[in-house]
Amino acid sequence: MSGSGLRSGQLADAAGVNPQTLRYYERRGLLAAPRRSPGGHRLYPPDTVTLLRIIKTAQRLGFTLNEVADLLAAGRHRHGGRPDIGLQARARAKLVEVEQRLADLTVIRDTLRAAISAGCDDLVACAGSSCCPLPFAELAERNDGADTC
Repeated sequence: MSGSGLRSGQLADAAGVNPQTLRYYERRGLLAAPRRSPGGHRLYPPDTVTLLRIIKTAQRLGFTLNEVADLLAAGRHRHGGRPDIGLQARARAKLVEVEQRLADLTVIRDTLRAAISAGCDDLVACAGSSCCPLPFAELAERNDGADTC
């Protein structure tokens, strides 16, 4: 790290991202275009490491890059008195999404466990069985398929 800023490779290493990620984030507006050295190298301020870590953490929490961009913009303008666009409101909305996905995944897990317990081995044969726990069994009941588990 130099006193005049971080080069792309240094920043990418420090933040744990790929150097191409920096340019992509610049194009998306998540990172400001860096100043250039006399030799044409991109030079980023040291606090960009923190910003990149924030972006990556937000993504791990389930926020899309568009949502991250909105959160960053809201943070820059938080003195405007619009709590409906800030982190609290968006975190609550994301939590609702995550809880719904967890509920969906729980149903999927339980259905797969039931399919394993029922001994389902052939997807087509199982679909025609009245004891098949997979959700398409209701559709197969309209057909006169085999009734094996």
